[in-house]
Amino acid sequence: MANYSYRGRDERGHLVQGEVEASTEASAAEILLRRGITPIHVAPFHAPSRLNLDLRELLGSGINSDDLIVFTRQMYALTKAGIPLLRAMQGLAENTSNRRLGQVLTDLVDQLERGRQLSSAMAAHPKIFPRLFVAIVHVGENTGQLEQAFLELTDYLQKEEDTRKQVKTAMRYPTFIMITIVVAMFILNLFVIPSFASMFARFDAELPLTTRILITTSNFFVHWWYALLGSIAAIAYAIHRYINTEEGEIKWDYLKIRLPLVGDILFRTLLTRFSRSFATMLRAGVPLTQALGLVADAVDNRWMGHKINEMRRNIERGENLSRVARHSQLFTPLVLQMLQVGEETGRVDEMLMEVSGYYEREVDYDLKSLTAKIEPIMLAIVAVMISVMAAGIFSPMWDMMNAYTGR
Repeated sequence: MANYSYRGRDERGHLVQGEVEASTEASAAEILLRRGITPIHVAPFHAPSRLNLDLRELLGSGINSDDLIVFTRQMYALTKAGIPLLRAMQGLAENTSNRRLGQVLTDLVDQLERGRQLSSAMAAHPKIFPRLFVAIVHVGENTGQLEQAFLELTDYLQKEEDTRKQVKTAMRYPTFIMITIVVAMFILNLFVIPSFASMFARFDAELPLTTRILITTSNFFVHWWYALLGSIAAIAYAIHRYINTEEGEIKWDYLKIRLPLVGDILFRTLLTRFSRSFATMLRAGVPLTQALGLVADAVDNRWMGHKINEMRRNIERGENLSRVARHSQLFTPLVLQMLQVGEETGRVDEMLMEVSGYYEREVDYDLKSLTAKIEPIMLAIVAVMISVMAAGIFSPMWDMMNAYTGR
């Protein structure tokens, strides 16, 4: 499956455009015709380069996951109560506290009035509504269970947001400590050590090796700080450019799950996200291969997404899910066993939900204990810094004081 961008005319003759997933351009045209859209132009979709960002992308969409959770929860309540879709959307557009979301909902109402499906209207706002979101809404429309689709999305988005907040909270402490250490290094080298160096120079004392290294490092900071900052900026820019390439992004996402201490937690978080999103798609009635294509984007890791797309292509060739999952060497034995049992019993979605709950509890426990694991390392780094400072700065002072009192 691939994405194709299109322009066409709807049943009322209005010009419409968007994206459609299909195997070929001819298949995309057939899908559009079934939707009541006469295609004018169909071509493979090319995502815009990350370096060519418009102002809205730079400033962000202004809609976060909490806004989407509130939106899906309200839509579930309204559709379950039997309120017509158009009326429900109009009410939310007028009463939402997020101005940007209100504008998007107003556009959705306008497109619904023109006869478009809700999922097609949402697909025109890919930065607001991800492909997985649109696909579940589309299935809900076609099966007459739109309220159940919004319930599934509410549960999925809420759990994703909870996991994301847990990871951020756990990383806040070590990040703060590392920033503090870096700032302290700059202050010591730019202001503290030069003062001691001038004092040692006046006494013309013989300095130990540690002190000479500290003074040399400090002199480099003082006289070449602009070159140091420029080098850091150049290296950061080069890394940023490389990461923005397809190869670089895949390698960077792979490196993240191999980091000490946090890599294993991030990997299990990805397994949780894969299991949850895949189960949500299957439960909503999305076809297996299409669900895998959407999950590849939902995991938010290009390395894992590449592996999942390989699984999808192998399934399209006729292999079963458990076999391609085993050959991918991506999943733990628990996931593989659950997939095999799910295939045998026809309950893959239930098995994946069990996997998601298991890894979610594991990640929650590990995140709570992460601070306890990192604290000794941070203390060791601080202790080494203090030891080096004591050996390099205070030892010569004590030697000079002893020499002075000895006289």
